[in-house]
Amino acid sequence: MQRKRVTLADVAAAAGVSKAAVSRVLNDAPGVSARTKEHVRAVIARLDYRPDSVARALAHGHGDVIELVIVDDPSVFGTSPYYGRVTAGILQELAGSTAQLRVHVVERAQASELIATIAESVSLGVLLSNVEPELAAAFYEQCDRVVTMGPSAPGVPFVDVANSDGAAAAVRHLHESGRRRIAALHGQEGNPCADARRDGFRRAVRELGIPEISLTGKFRREVGYELATRLVAEEPGVDAIFAACDLLAIGAMQALGDAGRRVPADVAVVGFDDSVIAECATPPMSSVHQPVEMMAAAATRALVHRQVAPFWRCVFPADLRVRQSSRAGL
Repeated sequence: MQRKRVTLADVAAAAGVSKAAVSRVLNDAPGVSARTKEHVRAVIARLDYRPDSVARALAHGHGDVIELVIVDDPSVFGTSPYYGRVTAGILQELAGSTAQLRVHVVERAQASELIATIAESVSLGVLLSNVEPELAAAFYEQCDRVVTMGPSAPGVPFVDVANSDGAAAAVRHLHESGRRRIAALHGQEGNPCADARRDGFRRAVRELGIPEISLTGKFRREVGYELATRLVAEEPGVDAIFAACDLLAIGAMQALGDAGRRVPADVAVVGFDDSVIAECATPPMSSVHQPVEMMAAAATRALVHRQVAPFWRCVFPADLRVRQSSRAGL
């Protein structure tokens, strides 16, 4: 009968340390005392633990790897400007080095198994995108060389943009341009970025003394279309929309056009991300700028130089780029 393969978790249990500590010993990373290193190495030898084939390939000179893990419908990966910008930022930072990028796109049902496997064979580190906090926390318990795109569970390193402030700035801009029935199309609850943008919207409408009008859905173009269609029917007096991402915003603009509403004459629109579709929209769309490429590059740089530690964070400012979709007097 074939013997069961010894895992990193087995080593951690036998040594009485965390999986992250075993990972640090295997990769000769700081954060573990000399005595603990000696003890863990003795356990590794006793159990005859061997990393999986990916780790062995790396050890034999196949180059260092940054892993990008995206938890989403694989069909969305090729159509989402955000994921493309994350990938571009990582590649820009790795340019000129021998390091490689490996991308994993997985649905939620398979995410736990994939992340557990990756945690045992990490080279330079891992970027997690669209990974819920509970899953990010579970990964961090196994491997501490990780950064999430956006805030996650307490202690897990992350890069982010000032989401709440950016959303509030968008609402204030719409109000200053004369809009008084400002509605929001929010992202799904439980998504840290969507939650922060929701908070910023609510803070701004309270400060301005205007009603809170909002609908919630996933960050998808078709969802923006559906929500805006519903919004026009339920709130015909709405004269502005803040959408929590550009995909929601472009869907909303399409729905407004189909409903006979002119942008911005009848309804002003502001998105969030400032992706390429904002500039290419008709009319060009105002959007809160999120420097996704810089964020991904900063995360990659921190991983490559082993600068991440518990509670490490890097937060970029969010500034509004005003274009024709929300200008007053048009």
